Amino acid sequence: MRKHLPLSFLPFALIAASCSLAPAGDKADAAAPTPVAAPFAIEEVAAFNEPWAIRFDEGTGVLFVSEKKGTIRFVQPGGKMGTVTGVPPVDYGGQGGLGDFLFAPGQASSVLDRRIVCLSWVGAGQNDTRGAAVGRAEMVCEEADACALQNLTVIWRQNPKVTGRGHFSHRLVSSPDGRFLYIASGDRQKMEPAQDRASDLGKIVRLPIDAQGVPTGPAEQVSLGHRNILGLRFDPQGRLWEIEHGPAGGDELNFVTPGANYGWPNASNGSHYDGRPIPDHSPDDGFAGPAISWNPVIAPGDMIFYTGEMFREWSGNVVIAAMKPAGIVRVAIDGTKAREVARYAMENRIRAIAQAPDGAIWIAEDGKDVSRSRLLRLTPATGK
Repeated sequence: MRKHLPLSFLPFALIAASCSLAPAGDKADAAAPTPVAAPFAIEEVAAFNEPWAIRFDEGTGVLFVSEKKGTIRFVQPGGKMGTVTGVPPVDYGGQGGLGDFLFAPGQASSVLDRRIVCLSWVGAGQNDTRGAAVGRAEMVCEEADACALQNLTVIWRQNPKVTGRGHFSHRLVSSPDGRFLYIASGDRQKMEPAQDRASDLGKIVRLPIDAQGVPTGPAEQVSLGHRNILGLRFDPQGRLWEIEHGPAGGDELNFVTPGANYGWPNASNGSHYDGRPIPDHSPDDGFAGPAISWNPVIAPGDMIFYTGEMFREWSGNVVIAAMKPAGIVRVAIDGTKAREVARYAMENRIRAIAQAPDGAIWIAEDGKDVSRSRLLRLTPATGK
């Protein structure tokens, strides 16, 4: 049975084209900020085939990369590569395939031998339908270049499965206390279900879990009115934020308030792809407005809150992987509002971003061609 979180529940004190299978669009009268010189040096580490998520094992510094067609590979300090077997079959195509990869909290160890992990993927249903799923597994690493997922169990499924191959979202994040797994569930390009409480589409849901990643209760809807969430993170204060694709314009970063309705498809700072208008967010429309929105779009692929030492002036900033135009966008947070402070142009679309244990920033380019889907390590440029 699905639960809906009431407004009084406050636990936070403690990609194809960008957002559709059609190209991302903009309003003609808007102008994007001019990129500034990047304050970082770029090191090419490896290349992948359609990387979608990158995550570090904090104890060992090993970086894991999911590829959309259904492969998980990892890069050890020093550059040696490895592969994870036991990945479930995925329904690949459009925006569908293997998605996020997440370590259950509280497992830091200097030896990568056994970990509890969660992962998301797209699975096929009947009559040409499909939907996202989330599973938990034990990852056993008995060799330096080989790990295996064992005892994989599905712990959540996107409901209902529908036709189409877009807007799965399926980003994952653990709550700071480790008691909940938060899941982004996109609107699947169906729009109206984002306002329907009987559907998980267009929602953020959370699943109570124990220390082993096993569910301890039913999934609960946290918020509704979302389109295609591709970044989901807690800030250093333990507050949840998400970043999502608007239609033709209107990409938005949102501070997530339990029970809030973020308006899609009834409100957006963008327009439909065919030019039909959508009412802009306004203070009196009954919806939660974005902390910041973009028009022209930035087509976000992922985001982090930076907390490292290498880029000290970025501390507490949201750092966004952007796909259109290709770049990195840096955003400062002021309470529950935000403002863009810099953007740095990159050669290729950026799909995923992660902060390494040493404070370096790693990014994965978005593409099938290995020359456009590289894993890159960013460190401060000399003199910066």
